[in-house]
Amino acid sequence: MTIPGLIFKEIRHRKINFALGLLAVMMAVALFISFFTAAKASNRETARLMLSLGFNLHIIPKDTNMNEFLLTSLPDKTMPEQYLEKLASQNQVSYNHLLATLQKKINWQGIDVILTGLAPEVCPPGIKKPPMKDPIERGNLCVGYRVGKALGINESDVVEIKGKTFKVVECLSESGGVEDIRIQCHLRDAQDILNLPGQISEIRAVDCLCFAPTDDPASILREEIGSLLPEAQVFHTRAIASARTKTRQMVKKLFAVIVPFVVIACGVWIGVLAIMNVRDRQQEIGIMRALGYGSGKITMLFLGKALTIGLVGALVGFLIGTGLALKFGPKIFELTAKAMIKPELPLLLYCLVFAPVFAAVSSFIPAMIAVTYDPAVTLREE
Repeated sequence: MTIPGLIFKEIRHRKINFALGLLAVMMAVALFISFFTAAKASNRETARLMLSLGFNLHIIPKDTNMNEFLLTSLPDKTMPEQYLEKLASQNQVSYNHLLATLQKKINWQGIDVILTGLAPEVCPPGIKKPPMKDPIERGNLCVGYRVGKALGINESDVVEIKGKTFKVVECLSESGGVEDIRIQCHLRDAQDILNLPGQISEIRAVDCLCFAPTDDPASILREEIGSLLPEAQVFHTRAIASARTKTRQMVKKLFAVIVPFVVIACGVWIGVLAIMNVRDRQQEIGIMRALGYGSGKITMLFLGKALTIGLVGALVGFLIGTGLALKFGPKIFELTAKAMIKPELPLLLYCLVFAPVFAAVSSFIPAMIAVTYDPAVTLREE
């Protein structure tokens, strides 16, 4: 009888052993596929959540009064709007999410507010990202909580600021900070109101988390941006940057620990099942050796079964792992699941190659034990 025929008969005869080996491969492949498929969403979700901490890089005019800036977060000087275009046109930089603003404290309808003009967010070439903040269209206004409450302003109201008419598109919820006394509009509208055409007071950005643990991000960013904008200075919020970096590193380490542990555990499981299979088939192996089956054929019998388990387990495990990721991923990664969680079909080919090899390697030692049995000793014991 041929080796494939013997393998098929052995599988039919020892269904439980085959099923347990298949389960081990399926678990390893399913967990790997589900983790890998969800990992992209996890990284993206972590990044999006960490970005909610806000911008941690502030580029302001060089002659800004830093004491005043640290007290109020409002630069008392302005700089050309072209600075934004210069930063956004650079390749291979350590920053992203560039947002130009023009801010100034004004008195509006009897109360002091912070007028903030926001330009649409831009990214350097090759690192396009979804904006951290939705852009505001010209003629629209977002009103802070305390401003809206004090002046009785509601959404869809039409208001006037220094002769310019705006439609209130959003009344912001209470933040407990300076945002509650801020009114936001498009940068061009703020420039018109303040009579500062072509001027901005600040460029906000986010560092790219590409620094080594021993690097000083602030020094690197100051050198990088300073060479482009010598008339500007860089203020780096270390606490926000550190929190973002440590959180993303923690998520990556978690996946790096879990996946190898699962794979090793399943490999040991397959090896133990193979040893049990060899022990149960000692007499059968002895008879086969006595009938003239050589070591190569005995080895192929065991490794062939392992390869079969690997192929079937890879296919079923891929389907189960993808199904788990598609079912539970959107509930876990609410912000990014729709865009990031989808079947990773290229991984199916890798699974169909590496899972059988993985199963065969796990069964290699038991197969070597099988071919060393002396048929005379085995049959004498029988």
